[in-house]
Amino acid sequence: MSVVSAFLVPGSPLPYQRPDNPPWSRLAAAYRAVGRALISSRPDTIIIYSTQWVTVLDELWQTRARLSGTHVDANWYEYGDLDYSIQIDQELANACIEGSRRINVSTKPVDYDEFPIDTGTIVANGLMNSKGSTPLVIAANNMYHSWDETYQLGVVAAEEADKMGRRVAILGVGGLSGTIFRDDIDIREDGIASPSDDDWNKRMLKLLESGDAAQARDLTPEYAKQARVDMGFKHFGWIMGALGGRFHGARIHAYGAVYGSGAAVVEFKF
Repeated sequence: MSVVSAFLVPGSPLPYQRPDNPPWSRLAAAYRAVGRALISSRPDTIIIYSTQWVTVLDELWQTRARLSGTHVDANWYEYGDLDYSIQIDQELANACIEGSRRINVSTKPVDYDEFPIDTGTIVANGLMNSKGSTPLVIAANNMYHSWDETYQLGVVAAEEADKMGRRVAILGVGGLSGTIFRDDIDIREDGIASPSDDDWNKRMLKLLESGDAAQARDLTPEYAKQARVDMGFKHFGWIMGALGGRFHGARIHAYGAVYGSGAAVVEFKF
C-alpha cells in the first residue's frame, strides 16, 4: 500500500501562532508530535486536502513547482503573518488530475505565481513539514462536492500514488464542531462553544479511536448537521477514501477548542 501514514489535523492558525496560550498549547504540541510520526513514516510526498482552500467551479490541484510567500489570514490577521515555502510533486499532482478526470470530476491544474495558498495548508505544512524537505500534492475543497465525492478523490490520490510507487502521507486538514465565539473572549479561557458540540465531537472521536470506520461514516451526516462540522467533515471523507474505507483505530493526540470551535489532532492506524 502506498499510504504510509494518515492524519486529521486542524487548519486554524491559532495553535500555530500562539502555542503559548494554554488552551491551544496541547494542540500545538500534538501537531508537532504527529509531525514526528509523519517523518518516521518516511513518505516521498505529503498529499493534503484542506477545507480552507475553497473552490466553486472545478476541482483544483496545485502544479507549480515551488510556492512561497506571506499569507495573512482573513479572520485571524491580528495574530500575525504566515510565511510559507512549499515544493510540489508535479508528477503526482498531474497524475491525480488525470485520475480525477477519469471519474468524471471537472478538474484543472493551478500553475501560477503568487496564487493564494490557504491557511490550513500553510499551518499543516509548517508544523508537520517544517523544513520543507518533503514535497506536497495539494487538492482543493470544492464546496459543492459531497462527502462521497470527496471520498472518491481520496481514492484517486492513493491509487495514483500506488501506480507511481510513491510512499505518501495523507493529511485531512479541517476542524470538528464549527461554532465559534462571535465576540471577543479571553483566549486563556477558550473552550468548546456548547456542551452539545462537545458531546458530538467526543462521540465521533470515540468511534475513530475504536476503529469503527463504518459507524463513523454512518454518523457523519448527523454529526455534521448537529455540530455544524467544518465543511461537513469532508476532510474525514478524503482520509477514508485514501485508506480504502478502513482503518484499525486512531490515536487522539489532542482535542480542544480554537475560539469555540472543535479541533483534534488524530493519527490513524491501518
